Amino acid sequence: MVHLDSPSLREALAAALDAAPRKQEQEIVTLDRALGRILAKEIRVRKNMPAFDNSAMDGFAFRHEEAGKELRIAATIFAGDRPKPTLKEGECYRIMTGAQVPSDADTVVPIEKCSRVTEESVEIPAEIKKGSNLRRKGEELQAGEPLLAAGTLLEPSHIALLSAQGIMAVSVHTPLRIAVLSTGNEIREPWEAATENEIYNANAFGILAILQRYGFQGEYHGRIPDDREATERMIGELRSYDVILTSGGISMGEADYLYEAFLSNGLSPLFHGVNVKPGRPTMMGVMGSTFVMAMPGNPLTTLLNLLVLSLPVLYAMQGTDRVHHRRYTAVMGEPLRLRGGRSEMVLGSVREGAFYPTRGNRYGSGMLTPLAESGAVAIFGEETRELAEGESIEVIPLWDPGRE
Repeated sequence: MVHLDSPSLREALAAALDAAPRKQEQEIVTLDRALGRILAKEIRVRKNMPAFDNSAMDGFAFRHEEAGKELRIAATIFAGDRPKPTLKEGECYRIMTGAQVPSDADTVVPIEKCSRVTEESVEIPAEIKKGSNLRRKGEELQAGEPLLAAGTLLEPSHIALLSAQGIMAVSVHTPLRIAVLSTGNEIREPWEAATENEIYNANAFGILAILQRYGFQGEYHGRIPDDREATERMIGELRSYDVILTSGGISMGEADYLYEAFLSNGLSPLFHGVNVKPGRPTMMGVMGSTFVMAMPGNPLTTLLNLLVLSLPVLYAMQGTDRVHHRRYTAVMGEPLRLRGGRSEMVLGSVREGAFYPTRGNRYGSGMLTPLAESGAVAIFGEETRELAEGESIEVIPLWDPGRE
């Protein structure tokens, strides 16, 4: 496995996506539990959609060759009826939306386009295209053709499609098992008392919340021990998990045992440091069948790198090809200067199609309030040093689970 030396954000993500092991286990779930899950097997169309020729309008079904004539109403067809063809010359059917169209009619005209409508007859307009307002059997989907591919991330539209096919259970990949850990002697949990020299654990619960928002479930295992042997033992006990996700204690030169504990448990690091602001200390690697994601310790940096770098990898591991965040085009609402020479993630908000950097892009990586104030993030490459007002850019909306 190639170890990258301070890769760009793009290079780091590509390496992680390539190296992360894919989940193979499957389970069957009913549709009420399938939203947000990833299909493990292709599904084909079982039933034609529509199942039969039907009317798209309340109106009259007739033979197109008799357009422009006054026709006698032979029968009224309601949705749910199973009519047989009975039309004679000079006749039509009164028909309701969704009702089955018999084989002896080939066009439907809405009632509001007709004239001289009575209980017994109707005058059909001459100018109407053959086949109008007639939904043909199988014109949307035909039995036997592909419906949903393996790897599909199931959204509400997919659930509706499956139920329309009479499919009430599907095979999906089993959820990733993700162990979440925190580091830091000064960390206290929200339910503990904290002195002025201690801080509450924002990272772990922020991580758990982001995972849940995007359809994953993390299991919090608490703080990493201060002792090296205990840390190595704890990491070793978590090797049954698909992912170990940590925050803090991974920076070069820190007096922490976390990186060494991973190495002693067989970690092959992909990179230990990314050329990005914020998030340089980020580390990822493979430890047997477990993928390790070590985030920086500063809260804003941790959560932003989890969003941008970790989530696409988690989606890939879970079995879908739609791993990337949905992006939208915006224009810069104000000029922005960047240092350049590194990738940079800039928090901001989009108003009327314009992106405004949060606090003019002046905030610290240890803060949380800028993240709470923002609705989007823009990511710029190492070559970008200056952006003019009105310049077109791409932004990722925060906390939007949509994929592309």
